[in-house]
Amino acid sequence: MASLMENLISLLEQENGEYEKLLELSMQKTPVIIEGDISKLEKITDEEQIIVGKVNRLDKEREQVMQDIATVLNKDVQTLKLGKLTALLSGRPAEQQKLSEIHAKLKVTMNQMVRVNNQNRELIQSSLEMVQYNMNVLKSMKAAPETANYTREAFNSGSTMGYEQKGFDAKQ
Repeated sequence: MASLMENLISLLEQENGEYEKLLELSMQKTPVIIEGDISKLEKITDEEQIIVGKVNRLDKEREQVMQDIATVLNKDVQTLKLGKLTALLSGRPAEQQKLSEIHAKLKVTMNQMVRVNNQNRELIQSSLEMVQYNMNVLKSMKAAPETANYTREAFNSGSTMGYEQKGFDAKQ
């Protein structure tokens, strides 16, 4: 059981370290989103994907260790959470303390990640709204008023005043 707890604590510390790296990258993303620098954003996203791969691997290992611990303790792995496991370790104060500390660190890191990611999501949403606004302005320029020229049959034969362009000009 002691080696399982050491493995669990080690995996949680490694996971927290990777989450802290993700948090740092998310914080780097904020000014990049504000600047609208797509190439930097792409590089950061690529780095994030590498870290997410590591987190997924560590998460699978942690789940396996939690399964082993649940088997040893004769508990259901679905209901065995870190808080409950910490309470069950009352006879092992050193392991209980380490597990409690890493659990608290993980909570703090995750809360910070949620905050930064929500901020970045709002910035991206604002950027998308600005792009939509600009697209609407361009569309409205195309829909300039027509001159009031009518034929004998009362059909409008007027032309559009102002800017008129068919399609998108990639050269501009």
